[in-house]
Amino acid sequence: MGIRAIFEKLKNAVRRYEESHNFTCDICGREVFSNERVCADCKKRLPWNTPPVCPLCGRKVGEEGLCLDCKQKPLAVKKARSCFLHEDEAARLVVRFKRGQKYLFRTLCDFLQPLAAKEFPEADAVTFVPMTEKAERARGYNQSRLLAEELARRCGLELLAAAVKRRETKAQKFLGRAERADNLKGCFHVQDRKAVHGRRVLIVDDTLTTGATSSELAETLLRAGASETFLVTVTSVRKKSPFGKKE
Repeated sequence: MGIRAIFEKLKNAVRRYEESHNFTCDICGREVFSNERVCADCKKRLPWNTPPVCPLCGRKVGEEGLCLDCKQKPLAVKKARSCFLHEDEAARLVVRFKRGQKYLFRTLCDFLQPLAAKEFPEADAVTFVPMTEKAERARGYNQSRLLAEELARRCGLELLAAAVKRRETKAQKFLGRAERADNLKGCFHVQDRKAVHGRRVLIVDDTLTTGATSSELAETLLRAGASETFLVTVTSVRKKSPFGKKE
């Protein structure tokens, strides 16, 4: 057995050990005994994204029906769903994941996988929101890709890395929905159209805020020949005034 094969075997053994062992809760830090990554008490306190939600974007709304944003301009994905509201410990988990605690991708996929299996059984491929090389070097990893890779592995679906981000975009934190859409226009490009053609693609990301990023990516995939696109995220921002009342 060559050196490369030995290292690959060791790497796979370490990965299997990390996948199957967890000794403390990733939220409260208390010792756990059943290899769960989040203890039962913390799971109960997480802000689950329970109905009513908008049937298209999946964000929490005040009553049954489409949110105002989807009435005005629906996302390019056929349907989006999220595990939690972007609040409290769920929001903190996502922020920790994006700010260096890379190992949390397995914890977050513990919640993403059952939601994706339930809501998107028709999906036959998984993809992620690409970053520019500069942005990925600065962070050290693409958090969306880590989630997509793990979700594809658990669901037995093909991972597509067909799209790239061609240019840096302005920070979106203080931009509204229309400004975000303008900021992102044309920034994604599908390099491998054959891989996308005719596929029902599930986009994976950490948070749905306005949906501008995932919608721009979905439009790019559809133009490249994808038959349908969907979106699953860990968290989504609640619509505080979902039917046009003053925010």
